[in-house]
Amino acid sequence: MIDALTVLIGILLAATVVVAASYYRVLRRAQREYEKAREVVEDVVLSFNRQLQREAEKLESVAFRAEAASSKADGTSKNISEVRKVVQALELELHSVTQGKEEVLAKIEEFHKEMQEVATAQSAFTTQISSLSEQVKQFPTIPEPNVQAVIPIKRDRALAPLTETELSVLEMLASEGSKTAPEIKDRVKLSREHTARLMKKLYEGGYLERDRTKIPFKYSVKKEMGALLKKTEGEAT
Repeated sequence: MIDALTVLIGILLAATVVVAASYYRVLRRAQREYEKAREVVEDVVLSFNRQLQREAEKLESVAFRAEAASSKADGTSKNISEVRKVVQALELELHSVTQGKEEVLAKIEEFHKEMQEVATAQSAFTTQISSLSEQVKQFPTIPEPNVQAVIPIKRDRALAPLTETELSVLEMLASEGSKTAPEIKDRVKLSREHTARLMKKLYEGGYLERDRTKIPFKYSVKKEMGALLKKTEGEAT
């Protein structure tokens, strides 16, 4: 009885070992399949994540381009608004210029009418002058007496406003010929400003002539004044 029980227990143990070994092999196979499945799933997930990342980058690029396009559109709209303002200003200026042109044309037309009136009046005046000339030719000519008008010029009256220095300058120019202001300054021993004022006074007073073809200008006594000075010197001798 004991031997039979022992044998039965041994059989049960052997069956248990066989079942456990089979189950272990099944578990190992299942684990290997799971590992393979997990690797596949990880590869799939990694590939999917990469695809998602690429799509996200594409979306980000598209968003950036859209934002840039939006900013450009805003800038373009601003530029369009500014261009519209400029066009409006140009239209106003063109309108004002057109009005000004019409006014100018009207003034030109009025001026043309006035010129025509002046031409008509001039023609009538010319006709009257011709008629008067014909009438004058009909009158007998009266001989005019041969009278030569002589207006005496006295030295005292002509040279009274001048100082002794100014008179000496006139006499020097009358006897020695034309000279420049620096040359006159050295002779009369005056400053440049004083000499310039003196020559300006004599020139504006009608005593001197000024040659502007050369610089510095040359001053000379007028013919009438030179003749008066020479006449005075002749009378003094």
